[in-house]
Amino acid sequence: MAQAAFEDLVEDFEFLEDWEDRYRLVIEEGKMMAPLNAALKVPATKVDGCASQVWLHVVTDGGVLQFDGESDAMIVNGLIAVLRKLYAGLPVAEVLEVDARAEMARLGLNDHLSAQRSNGLRAMIERLRAVAAAA
Repeated sequence: MAQAAFEDLVEDFEFLEDWEDRYRLVIEEGKMMAPLNAALKVPATKVDGCASQVWLHVVTDGGVLQFDGESDAMIVNGLIAVLRKLYAGLPVAEVLEVDARAEMARLGLNDHLSAQRSNGLRAMIERLRAVAAAA
């Protein structure tokens, strides 16, 4: 069910045994994303439920989910990048079929994120699913 880019990330995580290295990889993924246009950092794109500042600009174009995002926390920027690998480019109907909790478990993220980060990740996933459901 997961996108090829997400499957590649799963393989990279399996190669790295140390969680410090895995966190570094998540952070690097976030650093590779282009910054979100400042004009898109508005209350409508802000994700509530995150300990850090998080903005997701989510659109459906031709029935396909696309989004950009940014956070003021490096690890959360990385989590946005992970979610992009999982969801971006999927038809909206498929977005609703993705078991994000199970996919994140494949990376071990469910067990290694703080409660606050887990809540923020859940809030971001809910935002993506809500946009897809409304499309």
